[in-house]
Amino acid sequence: MSRRVLVVGLDCLAPALAFDRYLDDMPNLARLLPEAAWGVMRSCDPPITVPAWMVMATSRQPGSLGVYGFRHRRPGSYAEGWTADAATFDRPAVWDHLGETGRRACLVGVPPSHPPRPAPGWRVGCFLTPGVDAPFTHPADLADEVLDVVPDYTFDVRFRTDDRDRVLRELRAMADGHFDLVEHLMTTRPWDLLWLVEIGTDRVHHAFWKFADPGHPGYVPGNPYEHAIRDYYALMDRRLGRLLDLAGAGTDVLVVSDHGAMAMRGAFAVNEWLVERGWLALRRPPAPGARLEDCDVDWSRTRAWAWGGYYARVFLNVAGREPEGTVPAAGYEATLDELAAELERVTDERGRPMANRVLRPGRLYPECRGDVPDLMVYFDDLAWRAAGTLGWGGVHLADNDTGPDDAVHAHDACFVLRGDGVGPGRRDGLTIYDVAPTILERFGEPVPAEMEGVPCR
Repeated sequence: MSRRVLVVGLDCLAPALAFDRYLDDMPNLARLLPEAAWGVMRSCDPPITVPAWMVMATSRQPGSLGVYGFRHRRPGSYAEGWTADAATFDRPAVWDHLGETGRRACLVGVPPSHPPRPAPGWRVGCFLTPGVDAPFTHPADLADEVLDVVPDYTFDVRFRTDDRDRVLRELRAMADGHFDLVEHLMTTRPWDLLWLVEIGTDRVHHAFWKFADPGHPGYVPGNPYEHAIRDYYALMDRRLGRLLDLAGAGTDVLVVSDHGAMAMRGAFAVNEWLVERGWLALRRPPAPGARLEDCDVDWSRTRAWAWGGYYARVFLNVAGREPEGTVPAAGYEATLDELAAELERVTDERGRPMANRVLRPGRLYPECRGDVPDLMVYFDDLAWRAAGTLGWGGVHLADNDTGPDDAVHAHDACFVLRGDGVGPGRRDGLTIYDVAPTILERFGEPVPAEMEGVPCR
């Protein structure tokens, strides 16, 4: 039975990079692998930071958590939305189960952790925290200590910008601050579970993927940022090595990511497409890049609309559910069938078929709570981002519609587990749902029946 478990969460860490392309630049990860159970871990649907980290921590599907991304629709509205935060989640996480046994968790940057919720142990906010002027720790007085250790502590960087030099500087400074704090807490707190999440690995992918990946449409050989991601992975590895040294031999170690990354092939303007196909009606042409909520939509002639992002959430305008619903409740399933079939046939800019996945939450999840989209669409299996804005004069965009972004999310995530009794070697079939049961088993605790994963041994 383990005395302590250290979880190093590197948001968006890509297996193809960490386990292969950049492994020679990551000697500390490389020395872990021969002693560990490791492999590519399948993320959840959708593979989005929120809810993925809480899926990992609870071993429950997004439908059971009632969270399908960052923004959610208010029932009965067309454009209003709310953003998921720590108070949104009411299913117990692994640290809640451990707290019932008297064990204490130290959580740094685990999304979503704003506003901070009381729990046995210590918490420091994640990238959703608006700043150090807002409450960002539990207990509250931990905030002063955080700022004593890292006076310029930051939670995120603005990465959708052409100022790549600034992004790199801020990413490195932010990561060093996060890891400096974790090292301090490791040595000053009597923790049983220490779980950190570094968001910078996600941001470096989105800001620099096209500079590093020869397969990206925008790649230019010999560009000045060709090694930006590799160098950042090397930084993560150096900080991982320091944590391993501090943790000592009596601590089990998990290195995980919530999802992976891949090149963004383009952005598909899904609302533009809905207009072209007669599903969405506008009274007048929109300005280029107009948000749906700023457009003059004729809801009396609209059957469907969508939200963009790394995947598309599509909603039907259902009579009795929406204020000006046009789709009869009795025709709901048939209308979904019709729209899903059209979305599956969407082609790329050259008219070639794409591997579009059109998911129905009611069929995907055993339970659907919260504000559920009617359809979830992965254009070319997530290789094309979904653009929700309008006025482009076409449906295929070369770039993201809300600012520079080079990467999209992928289902492949990383899993590495080193601990007493763990059989070393590559594992197949790992899923994000297996992490919480694995941690509980390392502590000798039973896995609750409602958890959907199985322990990795």
